[in-house]
Amino acid sequence: MQPELRYAKSGDLSIAYQVVGDGPIDLVVSQGWVSNIGLTWENPVLARFYGRLASFSRLILFDKRGTGLSDRPGKMPTLEERMDDLRAVLDCAGSESASIFGISEGGSMSLLFAATYPERTCRLILFGPFARRAPAEDYPWAPSVETRQKFYDAIQNRWHEDMDLNEIAPSIANDPKQVRFWANYMRMSASPSAALELAKMNTEIDVRHVLSSIRVPTLLLHRTGDRDANVEEGRWIASQIPNAIFKELPGSDHLPFVGDWEAVVDNVEQFVTGSSERHAADRVLATILFADIVGSTRIAAEYGDRRWRNIVESYQGLMERTINRHRGRLVKFTGDGVLAIFDGPGRALASAQELVEGMQGLGFSLRVGVHSGEVEMNGDDIGGIAVHIASRIADLSGPNEVLASRTVRDLTSGSGHTFVNREEHQLAGISEPWQLFSVTG
Repeated sequence: MQPELRYAKSGDLSIAYQVVGDGPIDLVVSQGWVSNIGLTWENPVLARFYGRLASFSRLILFDKRGTGLSDRPGKMPTLEERMDDLRAVLDCAGSESASIFGISEGGSMSLLFAATYPERTCRLILFGPFARRAPAEDYPWAPSVETRQKFYDAIQNRWHEDMDLNEIAPSIANDPKQVRFWANYMRMSASPSAALELAKMNTEIDVRHVLSSIRVPTLLLHRTGDRDANVEEGRWIASQIPNAIFKELPGSDHLPFVGDWEAVVDNVEQFVTGSSERHAADRVLATILFADIVGSTRIAAEYGDRRWRNIVESYQGLMERTINRHRGRLVKFTGDGVLAIFDGPGRALASAQELVEGMQGLGFSLRVGVHSGEVEMNGDDIGGIAVHIASRIADLSGPNEVLASRTVRDLTSGSGHTFVNREEHQLAGISEPWQLFSVTG
């Protein structure tokens, strides 16, 4: 069986996808590191797994940009761009809301998507996920720097060799046909340089701050002996997501379609065939931008009311145009400033930097604070602690400076922005200190 290949337009790029089955529930799979849906159905191991999923759902498979049959731009995608691609695929497939199945590295984008677009996410299923891929004192499960470097070296020097499956799929590691298939599958999914760039970008991703913002029903599956992602890592991730269900499965394979794959599918089927009602988006993950003019009170007094009103109209027009251009939503003007939200931190930072440059062109200095967190949607207004944090960050920014929280930095891996550490700061009214970064580039 080889399903029809289709393409969804995401900006200027074409994203390859397939729709299999005609079940009552849309189930979209966010695959791991690299993929090639054109080869998926040539391997009986993959075909039986996805065939079972398609037996009770309308299954949607796609290749992330830069891999497989999708367009390969000059750089690997950020999580934000990958969310755009998923929305484009869902729109093209006629899916208003779907259950999202994030596998391994695909779990990072799935977590972010579910938190940002709860109205389009019926349920969230994660298999062998990780929240970050670099070691930290408060996250002991990530691979060491040395382990990641060995992985990079293998990509650079041995991409032409047979695939070593002992870490990710030990149950088929001694099957010569599977070893040869997976080596070819990887090479047909990404070039050595693309695979390396994506691996390095994944190392920088940190979605820990997103977990508490997820409000959709969530199931996390993890095998006890997983050699690539520690089961304790999975258990911790589940503990951070409100009301998440954690199920530990026997086995040591990191890939869900080998080993006791039927147990994986059985759990997914049981979970997604419940109620598939869409979720109200009264609480969503968003990136908040606060900006105001430096010294506005003094300037208004010097210019007088009439001239100041003209200036206000000019910069409000600039702000509105800039925010709209970057797909943000202008929540309200705050006297001499603005409050806006975006569905991705990269777009918020691009908007912030353009606002700073635009205001300099008008002869004024702007200070900007940017933070990603859960916000409460109160009609046309927003609220919640994340909004207060963004406001406090803006208060600490200097003239013509874009100041961002660590959460923003962690979610924009691969975006090309440069983050200069401004150390930890105690924000007014916030108990814990926050690490802040000045953003350039």
